[in-house]
Amino acid sequence: MLEEDLLYVLALQRVKGIGDINAKKLISHCGSAKNVLKEKRQTLEKISGIGSFTIKHLFDSNNLIEAEKELKYIQKNNISTFYFDDKNYPEKLKHCIDAPILIFKEGNFELTNRPIISVVGTRKITSYGRDFCEKLISEIKHYNPIIVSGFAYGVDICAHKSALKNDLTTIGVLAHGFEEIYPKSHKKYVSEINKNGGFFTDFWHNDKLIRENFLKRNRIVAGISEATIIVESAEKGGSLVTADIANSYNRDVFAVPGRSTDNLSKGCNDLIKRNKAAILTSASDLVEMLNWDIETKKDQNIQKQLFIDLDETEQLVYDFLVDKGKELLDLISLNCELPIYKTTTVLFNLEMKGLVKPLPGKLFEAI
Repeated sequence: MLEEDLLYVLALQRVKGIGDINAKKLISHCGSAKNVLKEKRQTLEKISGIGSFTIKHLFDSNNLIEAEKELKYIQKNNISTFYFDDKNYPEKLKHCIDAPILIFKEGNFELTNRPIISVVGTRKITSYGRDFCEKLISEIKHYNPIIVSGFAYGVDICAHKSALKNDLTTIGVLAHGFEEIYPKSHKKYVSEINKNGGFFTDFWHNDKLIRENFLKRNRIVAGISEATIIVESAEKGGSLVTADIANSYNRDVFAVPGRSTDNLSKGCNDLIKRNKAAILTSASDLVEMLNWDIETKKDQNIQKQLFIDLDETEQLVYDFLVDKGKELLDLISLNCELPIYKTTTVLFNLEMKGLVKPLPGKLFEAI
């Protein structure tokens, strides 16, 4: 992204009362963040869903002044930025309606061609939760997943440390800017995580932690991953909110069951009981549900191709699904460079040939 374009995106991101959904709506109508800030107020007020109250602070001169300061910080500290309409923006997050228009990255990691899972839970982790978390991450090491969490006490830091112990990439999603570390006792883990992973945030470098930030952070934790795992949770807690967000994004949610008398298992047990999460008792549950056993699927693919003839487009879509396991219709269309109507037809043909099955939420899976 050009420096000037980034400046105007930062300025739009800083406008009070806009939010990411409305910001995307304005950009879609005007073509760019710069055009939004250059457009006449009367024109913007006519956009569906955008009124005078929404853009009340849009033309405050202080927005650009603050954006210039943030841009200097980004350049000085080599912070990477990801704009929601760019190719390098996290693919799964791109399809979440309330995803940030701009996120900031610190560290050393790439997201492409890697399974990504989020592991979250209570801050008051028990020995049961710690043992399960450590064992789970150790047993899925072979599949080389990226482990995402919120860098908080309890399950979060246990997941990060377990990933590092097993030489896996781990990403901490922060509820504040890069100049602050919460909790402060976790500052000792920052440099180690940055060596084989790093941090994401959509907050500016000097933004302080406030309670509302946790909800914003959780949408990135849930949206960036193909699955969210709740290790332990009381009857109420932030990790249950993350599970709800993941469900709203049509992502897989898993919960680790516990005894009915254990307070820190009540949240997980309730998710399972209400069919809001699949039960997770071992790494094999996760591998099976997410179709990570790639070698087995490749063997099945070879056998099926001996008996079923596919045209070039069908083969393209089928190979993509075999590689991914299951994927959203929009992402299949995007990655195979096919229009939606064509992708739908191809998927129907593959379903009739017994090679693909549809799942809830516009998901499709190679059989």
